[in-house]
Amino acid sequence: MFVKINGERHYLWRAVDHEGEVLESFVTKTRDKKAALKFLKKPMKRYGRPHIFVTDKLRSYSAALKEVGAADRQATGRWLNNRAENSHLPFRRRERAMQRFRRMRSLQMFAAVHASVFNHFNLERSFYSRVNFKKNRAAALAEWRGLGAS
Repeated sequence: MFVKINGERHYLWRAVDHEGEVLESFVTKTRDKKAALKFLKKPMKRYGRPHIFVTDKLRSYSAALKEVGAADRQATGRWLNNRAENSHLPFRRRERAMQRFRRMRSLQMFAAVHASVFNHFNLERSFYSRVNFKKNRAAALAEWRGLGAS
């Protein structure tokens, strides 16, 4: 994902799981093999190796995956990357409201916090009945209030 900070292009790398939840966010100035390798190692260390890596066709992904030893697990296809691309939308909406970013560090902090809060409250209303949705929403709010109280 491309993000401009003071008119300069930076890259926001995001690891998204099969349900569309953002696992990890990482900001870099470059979009090369070194940055891809650093980004791939972060979520793999925390969440383990996934069965499949769905990426766009950027060549630095394949070079980094080859170095990690997971080149055979990469999948690139026309619509395979949609889940990751659609996870940018709520971020863009919030970014616009904040009138962009001025520092790389503030972007990194915001991306990490925004992803965890959005994952917590985004319950995909269409997947649940009204009763279950309200129950899950109440549980999320109770947990949030508990975090705020401590």
